[in-house]
Amino acid sequence: MTPYGSGDEIGRFLTVADAAEVLAVDVQTVDDLIRSGELPAIRVGSSGPWRVERAQLEVWIEEQYEQTRRHALWNQGEFANILELSGARSGRLRTVD
Repeated sequence: MTPYGSGDEIGRFLTVADAAEVLAVDVQTVDDLIRSGELPAIRVGSSGPWRVERAQLEVWIEEQYEQTRRHALWNQGEFANILELSGARSGRLRTVD
């Protein structure tokens, strides 16, 4: 694989091995994430190799960071802010009609 950087060095789609390298995990872990539906991927042909779109991998990584942040807030118990846990970042509630 070409070095991971701004995205210009690698194509739009990554192999499972490339995605595993970006995530610093083994290929089986990425394969399990794909098969469970947690990591979006496409299959080339009816039984060909899986490909992970670079942009989708970035979104998935950001979602993992957000999930970890929310979990940490939840574990703080009485210090957790319900708006933070719900994902509402603006801090303003809208009225419901």
